[in-house]
Amino acid sequence: MTAGTASFHLPPDLEAAVSAELDAWRAGDKEVLLQAARLAARDTFRVATCVGFGPRYLHSTGQAYKGGPNSGVFIQIICDDPDDLAVPGRRYSFGVVKAAQALGDFRVLQERGRRALRVHLGSDVKTGLALLGRALEA
Repeated sequence: MTAGTASFHLPPDLEAAVSAELDAWRAGDKEVLLQAARLAARDTFRVATCVGFGPRYLHSTGQAYKGGPNSGVFIQIICDDPDDLAVPGRRYSFGVVKAAQALGDFRVLQERGRRALRVHLGSDVKTGLALLGRALEA
């Protein structure tokens, strides 16, 4: 994604929710960039916004997004796992499990007719988040 390739338009009666499927334990400056993107969306579009790290948000607000009123715009942010570990005794890794969970979550939003966007940042999460923030300000 480059800063010039995305533009967003939100009606003022909606809310915007960002689900970051990132490593929350090492969030640090990534959380600062996520909050900056959230604030850019809030200020640019004058809508209520929230941000949370997935998949843990699924146990609270994620349920409302899937089953509540269709009044939101959802941005799911995913990235390549920097440290992917094999699941003992299986042919897949924890990264595969996490990616499958995120994809399933996104598909449920789509199936329910929610306005949803999936952004893959690749392996350079900081740069990707900074670009997303700039795109939301445009």
